[in-house]
Amino acid sequence: MTTSARSKTTSLSPAQGVWLVAERELSTKLRSKAYLISTGILLVMALAGVIWAGIASATPSITPIAATSSASAMLDGVEGFDVTEVADRAAAEDLVTEGKVDAALIDDSSSPTGIVVVAEKEAPQSLVMMLSQSPTVELLNPDPASGGMRYILGIAFGLVFMMAAITFGSPIATSVVEEKQTRVIEILLSAIPARLLLAGKVIGNTILAISQILLLVVVGAIGLMVTGQTTILQGIGGPIAWFALFFFFGFILLAAMFAAAGSLVSRQEDVGATMTPVMYLTMIPYFLVIFFGDNPVVMTTLSYIPFSAPVAMPIRLFFNEAAWWEPLAALVIMLAACVVVVLIGAKIYENSLLKMGARVKLREALRG
Repeated sequence: MTTSARSKTTSLSPAQGVWLVAERELSTKLRSKAYLISTGILLVMALAGVIWAGIASATPSITPIAATSSASAMLDGVEGFDVTEVADRAAAEDLVTEGKVDAALIDDSSSPTGIVVVAEKEAPQSLVMMLSQSPTVELLNPDPASGGMRYILGIAFGLVFMMAAITFGSPIATSVVEEKQTRVIEILLSAIPARLLLAGKVIGNTILAISQILLLVVVGAIGLMVTGQTTILQGIGGPIAWFALFFFFGFILLAAMFAAAGSLVSRQEDVGATMTPVMYLTMIPYFLVIFFGDNPVVMTTLSYIPFSAPVAMPIRLFFNEAAWWEPLAALVIMLAACVVVVLIGAKIYENSLLKMGARVKLREALRG
């Protein structure tokens, strides 16, 4: 490197150095055909999923039923059934056996109710529920989560957070290892301090992750409008905004951890072991929200834990289960955790970058 070039490099301000690294991360990803194709496929799948859900919810399911003439009168005016009248039980059983109908409703004087439902392996629940005598139920506080909406939101927020964190977080670790393995890191550190190098990597990948989240939001909103699901769109706007805000800081936290994990090893073969704990932290919130989405105590706890708050808190906000101050309190906890983890991650990253060979122990990296 010439003297003039070295002086130009060292004259970079911290902000310029950070943006130079961030720009390198952005250009590398945006020039990758695999990244562009995978992003396009993800957006198409998201749009198709929203449209399919809208069409499915607007199209009632029809259950084909065979019934004798007197039994079919019980289904008059009842929606959701396609009734085929048959002469007797034998004809009804033939249709059930052939798979042309899901069940048959037959007169039977020996039955206490006067009718019998005949099915191949399992009777349609819709038919059984229609024939059952149930008491009138009045709910003082009806649950807005009926219809599986809580489960759907858990999958949507959880899957987006997990996939984005893995898609944009794990390459940070692998790129750090690659730079150490090829000794490029020694050249980079001669031009820019380690902490600024880390900041540039985190900022560049955060921009990419947030951009993908925003694209998914736009595509989802278009799908909801096309299918006429404007009510859901109006109710989900606030939770999505909170999700994006929590995701922003949550990803910064995870990105620092991925970079620190990558700096502990010098070979690509070893990076999996150091990344595993971070991968668990991105996957566990998704499964916890799916399995314990109906448990208010667990969901409240998860909404204050930094790694699960981006998923749990927006769901609680959608169902009006959180007070106005709760997302603010959770955000303060998230910011505090973000600062602490970034500082620790930066220390590990800075102390481990130039250590080659065997895996650097975490205690040694913290001590420097």
